[in-house]
Amino acid sequence: MTMAAAMQSRTAESPARSKASRIAHVDLISDIAEAETVWRALEEPGHLFTPYQRFDLLGSWARSVGEREGARSCVVIARDAERTPLALLPLALRQGHGLRTACFMGGKHTSFNMGLWNAEFAAQAVAADLDVLFAPLHDQVDVLALTQQPRRWHDQQNPFALLPQQSAINGCPLLAMEPGGPPAFRISNSFRRRLKSKEKKLQALTGYRYHLATTDADVTRLLDWFFRVKPVRMAEQKLPNVFAEPGVEQFVRNACLAPRGEGRVIDIHALECDDEVIAIFAGVADGQRFSTMFNTYTMSEHARYSPGLILMRYIIDRYAERGYRSLDLGIGTDEYKRMFCKDDEDIFDSFVPLTSRGKLAAMAMSSLNRGKRLVKQNQMLFDLARRLRQAFG
Repeated sequence: MTMAAAMQSRTAESPARSKASRIAHVDLISDIAEAETVWRALEEPGHLFTPYQRFDLLGSWARSVGEREGARSCVVIARDAERTPLALLPLALRQGHGLRTACFMGGKHTSFNMGLWNAEFAAQAVAADLDVLFAPLHDQVDVLALTQQPRRWHDQQNPFALLPQQSAINGCPLLAMEPGGPPAFRISNSFRRRLKSKEKKLQALTGYRYHLATTDADVTRLLDWFFRVKPVRMAEQKLPNVFAEPGVEQFVRNACLAPRGEGRVIDIHALECDDEVIAIFAGVADGQRFSTMFNTYTMSEHARYSPGLILMRYIIDRYAERGYRSLDLGIGTDEYKRMFCKDDEDIFDSFVPLTSRGKLAAMAMSSLNRGKRLVKQNQMLFDLARRLRQAFG
């Protein structure tokens, strides 16, 4: 098509643009490798996505975990009339109980789920665009179960906030950081003093240090330690060990070793001395937000000195000094998270039926999640009441 013809066709379409979608083509790709080039292009500046949706993270999950769980990859790519990618949805298709469900890739390992969007398109997206985006899925999917979505990311609305929605089951504690703000704005001086006095005991250890793992050897050594200690910690707390599920260790190792700029796709922060690893926190970063994914701490007597909290103080200060605007400690309301995070990320779930069978399923999924959220909230109220009774009884 000549430039003049292209201009003409665009002009001809423009009066209908308010009703029609800018999306002209939607491709469904089942082989994740075929989507790699477009996917990586959508990770470049000028795009809207969370660091959980990087190709190296979800590609590793799809190969190591998703396939073992019987989840088929389905990457939805939307383009405009000039074939420029506008959006990419990293979905996993599952079949069970006579129902075909599509979820975001990443399973239990991603705190936030989202598409990757051309930022300008995302800012103008309307409900009609989402209809066009989902249209090719009607033949293959009964219901879209799109959970743990941030309503906004870096001050821009997530286009899926246009979908019917409900609050997610679990909240996500958030620390907003003011670039260039004083350290006391992030962590109070009294809390810093408490942590400093605990750290004195650790500082006496030979070779005591905080660092971000940068070499493959460091990353591998810290992960070897993590996969030995974490199962013991989880058994102690009577929690199921999600890291023991098939393929999960391989997924984590691949993503932690995958390079990204000066760091990794999953970065590992550690407190160590010459004799042992004392604590680690691993998470994803994107220049504005650091999100933790997993952590654990030593089984030795040094655990008494709150090494996880000391390490988190180092991490918060490190990212604040680099101009980051926020930090979150992942989904869930563990008490240590509230020591640092006073706000909550606004996250929601959407259950979108694409077939008549999907309508019933969407209603059931929606009710189930509402019920779980209610139980969680009541459990929190119950725990709070119990603690108050202990304090004042």
